[in-house]
Amino acid sequence: MGTVTSSDGTTIAFDRSGRGQPLILVDGALCYRASGPSGPLAELLARHFTVFTYDRRGRGESGDTGPYSVQREIDDIAALIKEAGGSADVYGISSGAALALEAANGGLPIRRLALYEPPFIVDRSRPRVPEDYLPRLNDMIAADRRGDAVRLFMKQVGVPAFVVALMRFMPAWSKLTAVAHTIPYDATVMGDTQDGSPLPADRWSALTPPTLVVSGGKSPAWIRNAAQELAGVLPDARHRTLAGQTHMVKPQALAPQLVEFFAG
Repeated sequence: MGTVTSSDGTTIAFDRSGRGQPLILVDGALCYRASGPSGPLAELLARHFTVFTYDRRGRGESGDTGPYSVQREIDDIAALIKEAGGSADVYGISSGAALALEAANGGLPIRRLALYEPPFIVDRSRPRVPEDYLPRLNDMIAADRRGDAVRLFMKQVGVPAFVVALMRFMPAWSKLTAVAHTIPYDATVMGDTQDGSPLPADRWSALTPPTLVVSGGKSPAWIRNAAQELAGVLPDARHRTLAGQTHMVKPQALAPQLVEFFAG
C-alpha cells in the first residue's frame, strides 16, 4: 500500500500494480479496495497498464477531512495523477463514473476516460430520485443509523426488498455499514443528474479526453438510455454495449474493452 496527500491534507491510500501507461480506477458507492469490483478488474488490467486502485475518502484506509465536497474528491484524483507521473487514464463505474467525468471536465490531466453506467436519470423510464433523499441520508448518518442509510440506498437503486432484508445477515453487511457515512457523498456527486431531465448539451463541453461510455445489455432501460445520451452530448465520445452484462459487470467482459480503448 502507498499513500498520497490531497490538497486539504487528507491521506489517500492506494495500491499500484502492473507496468505501462498509468490507469486509475474510481469506485462507486460503498466500494473500496477491500470490498468492490476494482480488485479483480485491476488484476486483469495490470497485464497491460500500471493500475492504481484507491480508497475514496472516508473509506478503507483513507482519511476523511470535512466538510465534504465534490471538489475535494477531484483533488484526491489529482494527487493520484501526480503520483502516477503527471497524467493518467481514468476509469470510473456508477457514481464513480460521474466523479471521474467531473474530474476530467475540471481540467485534470486525463489522457483517456472510460465510464461504466453513470446512474443518470434522463427520462421517465424510472422515477426520479426524491428531493428529500440526501437530507434523509444525512439525518440517518447524524443519528448513527448506518444500517438504515444502507437500506435506503439499496431501495433507491432498485434492490428488491427481500434482498435488502436478508443483507444484514450476510458477511458483507459490516463492510457496507462501515462506509455508510459516505453514501451522502455519492448522492452529492450525482447532484441534479437524477431528476429525469435530459442531460444539458453544454454541461461537459470543455471535456477534452476521448471518452468511452459503456453499458450492459441486460441493465435496465433507464441506465442504458443515460449512457447513450451521455455519449451523444460529450465532445469526443463513443458508446458501447456489453451483451449479457448488468450494472454488476463481470471483469472478464469489461477488461478487453478497456484494454482496447486505453491502448488506442
